[in-house]
Amino acid sequence: MANLVYKRVSTDQQSTARQDLVLAEAGIEDPVVFEEDPGTSSRLHPLQRPKFGELLMYARPGDTVHISEMFRLVRGNQHILDVLDVLHRDRLALRIHDGAFSAMDLTARHPRTGELLSTVKFMVQTLAAAGELQRDLQRELTYDGLRAAEANGAKGGRRPAVAAATAAGVRTAYLEGRSIAALARDHRVSRGAIRTAVADLLPEHTASEEDAPAPELPVALDMPGKVADYLRTTELEPVKRAALDQGVAVRRGQGYTLRVSAVPAVHRQLLARCQPLDGGQGVPAVPAQRKARREYENRVSALTP
Repeated sequence: MANLVYKRVSTDQQSTARQDLVLAEAGIEDPVVFEEDPGTSSRLHPLQRPKFGELLMYARPGDTVHISEMFRLVRGNQHILDVLDVLHRDRLALRIHDGAFSAMDLTARHPRTGELLSTVKFMVQTLAAAGELQRDLQRELTYDGLRAAEANGAKGGRRPAVAAATAAGVRTAYLEGRSIAALARDHRVSRGAIRTAVADLLPEHTASEEDAPAPELPVALDMPGKVADYLRTTELEPVKRAALDQGVAVRRGQGYTLRVSAVPAVHRQLLARCQPLDGGQGVPAVPAQRKARREYENRVSALTP
């Protein structure tokens, strides 16, 4: 049975030193390490992170996943429950070595139904909500502190390397033909600092870059099982197929839903591919399949365009 170690930091300015210390103190034998690239955001669903995906592909039933603390892997209630479903499906154990979750067996299931124990689910949701509350309070306090500092004349953020008193002269010299390298030597700062001071004067600076829309973030939607079963039999592009394959099955009575995490555009494309379930072209619709497609359509339609 293998010991699989997962590590992640949220920015490229952070290191895994604390995680390394916690995991080293745990005395894990022959660890196989999967470390995300620096700056992998916790907002990205764990099942869509490259290294965690590699870990799940590498894992075999009976292996144990080790993390220093729960929030290195998940963010919020739904992330936790999705990951626990996948670990249960693949028969993998989870070991957390620090923090509130370290004393809990998060993989405990009901012996007859196989579902996550209600007490475990309650504790997971409660502790996750407490963690989210703590982060929200920290953001609020930081915001209030910045507002108070601004009211006293202070300005937040990193101070510019080119002082405001000389920035105008730097810009004038640049417009007169002075090179960035020469200006950096004159003012004994980096070329990046000069580029920041004259950013709006650079040839590559365009309005279209300023107005570029923010990238879409993945959204988890429950796809009815009948829709998922149909899509699995169709030809799909790699991105859509990957979203479907990484979906987490959630039992619903005698059927199931597939929790698919993807950007809204992919959800809309998957919805378009299951249009035949509504019938047409001489093929009669199956009522249950048509109802399932329309349920999925309602969920996709609720997404922000």
